[in-house]
Amino acid sequence: MCRNIKPLFNFEPPTTDDQARAAALQYVRKVSGMTKPSQANAAVFDEAVNEIELATMRLLVRLTTTAPPKDREAWEEARRAKNRERFARPTP
Repeated sequence: MCRNIKPLFNFEPPTTDDQARAAALQYVRKVSGMTKPSQANAAVFDEAVNEIELATMRLLVRLTTTAPPKDREAWEEARRAKNRERFARPTP
């Protein structure tokens, strides 16, 4: 899975349309191998992003869980801490 696509289900505050769109855009970029499509492919690229965003939001609305929602800020901070540890420069 692409590292930039983050979990979106069962968070407080709930996932926004912008977050779903960002995930869809990352997915389409990964699958197509393009970060920015050519003019010839722009319409198809944008259509794919729109369809995946809608499918993502439908999925999130329909999923159920008995687990309490996770705190989005706490989750993001834990992710940042893990990245700091992972990419820390070794001391000479």
